[in-house]
Amino acid sequence: MSGKFELYKDTAGEYRFRLKAGNGQNILASEGYTTKSSCENGIDSVKKNAPDDSKYERKQTVAGKYMFNLKA
Repeated sequence: MSGKFELYKDTAGEYRFRLKAGNGQNILASEGYTTKSSCENGIDSVKKNAPDDSKYERKQTVAGKYMFNLKA
């Protein structure tokens, strides 16, 4: 089963999306967007930029957990 984007409106009224793996685990969470169309553009940007390894900024938190930012 492949990943799936979920678009939703948060409690502050901003549009956000998350990418879920086939097993339901969250892989990626977006920033907040003021409009649904700008959020959809964010999803398109992830689809475009995700295959390019140079677009990833890898980090480790102070707690020792790993995370990444995908730069558009």
